[in-house]
Amino acid sequence: MARNKYPEETINQILTVALNLFIQKGYEQTSIQDIINELGGLTKGAIYHHFKSKEEILRAVTDHMFEGVDELLSSVRDDNGLNGLEKLRKISRVSLDNPAQNEIASVAPNLLRNPKLLAAQIENIFEIAVPVYIQPIIEQGMRDGSIRTDYPRELSEALMILTNVWLNPAVIQASPEMMLRKVKFFDEILKGLGLDLFDEQVFQRYEDLFRLSAREVSIEN
Repeated sequence: MARNKYPEETINQILTVALNLFIQKGYEQTSIQDIINELGGLTKGAIYHHFKSKEEILRAVTDHMFEGVDELLSSVRDDNGLNGLEKLRKISRVSLDNPAQNEIASVAPNLLRNPKLLAAQIENIFEIAVPVYIQPIIEQGMRDGSIRTDYPRELSEALMILTNVWLNPAVIQASPEMMLRKVKFFDEILKGLGLDLFDEQVFQRYEDLFRLSAREVSIEN
């Protein structure tokens, strides 16, 4: 087989096709052959040159989905001009404005039917997002007085699980109106904890994402 001059393009092509198939058919129902059939000329050998197994493709797909998020979160965490609470507010805004949010909402995946993808997302929350980014920000807020809590780890986990699972239309599908009620209820909970994170811009962004996801689900049905 001729040497591939553009391995990065090949990898991105494999990951894009695999993600679409995982979303449409589910991870368990997608075979390596299904991926090959959608790749337009690539052989099984080409896939195995880059990935040893379907499980390895899934891990790479997950990394691809969150590409750029680490840099974004790091830049907020390391911003010396903001206190802890201000950093949480900024993360709320920039996370929602991440173009990947539109991409995910536009394909309207049902993660309950894709437990491998959902598990990978939850694993990322507990192993990376919380200990590396969110908890250090909350602990800074405790030191500078902008955040009051005796439970930084637990608060970090609750924030991430609620925003990435409970408020995620890819996990729990509901009408945009019902999803927006959840956001407003969550805002009340946060304010009760002294965390005033959401403004009208955040509410509007949530509504836009919910409506985009609901439109895609309606088209599919």
